Amino acid sequence: MSRRFPRNAFIRAFTVLVMAAIGSVAAITVGASPAYADGCYTWGRSLSSGMSGEDVRQLQIRVAGWPGYNNTIVIDGIFGAETRDAVVRFQQAYGLGADGIAGPLTFNKIYALQDDDCTPIHFSYAELNKCNTTWAGGAVSAATAKANALRAMWRLEALRHALGDQALRVTSGFRSTACNTAAGGVSGSRHLYGDGVDLGSGPLSLCAIGRQARYHGFTGILGPGYPDHSDHIHTDARSGTLWSASQCF
Repeated sequence: MSRRFPRNAFIRAFTVLVMAAIGSVAAITVGASPAYADGCYTWGRSLSSGMSGEDVRQLQIRVAGWPGYNNTIVIDGIFGAETRDAVVRFQQAYGLGADGIAGPLTFNKIYALQDDDCTPIHFSYAELNKCNTTWAGGAVSAATAKANALRAMWRLEALRHALGDQALRVTSGFRSTACNTAAGGVSGSRHLYGDGVDLGSGPLSLCAIGRQARYHGFTGILGPGYPDHSDHIHTDARSGTLWSASQCF
């Protein structure tokens, strides 16, 4: 004779099993962090004012194009007021919650914007170095020239986005001394340092590019109205400020 399982007991047992399953899923969902193993650099913590470290320095490189009008960010690994303001502008530009704290959503946006070699998706080392493949022969070491070019690319990525994601056409970047001489560049040109980048006309006018560049961390901006710059906008990260494009601003 078979024994019947009491109906109420069955319902209670089934309910316990369902609730346990839901609790397990919820625990997994709530406890899981939005881990993202990026090919270039992966942040392991949220960053905010007062923090310091290599992860802050890596963040500063990515947001250095968002310092605001006639401002720059010192890339020193210290999360100060300038870095916070740049993070806020970056978050605003990409529709994120603008709280000045670099957390998973901010990092995920950066991951989406960069390739595995750390360059932003719309620019490349090859694009900024048409002189040689070694980055040698300039005014600084090859490693410094390449690092300066990377920082320039992130400023250009910010400029590009601020201009409505219109393509920017790079006509010249890093130059060795020999390449600079062949191009007719001046002695001491920022191209020798890796941070000098020339932009040609394209979907946008040179003046539109030059005017907007003033908001994105470029201390050197030369364009139409400045000698020998009628056909391009020159940008760089010199110490001090030199903006000269009398036909534009």
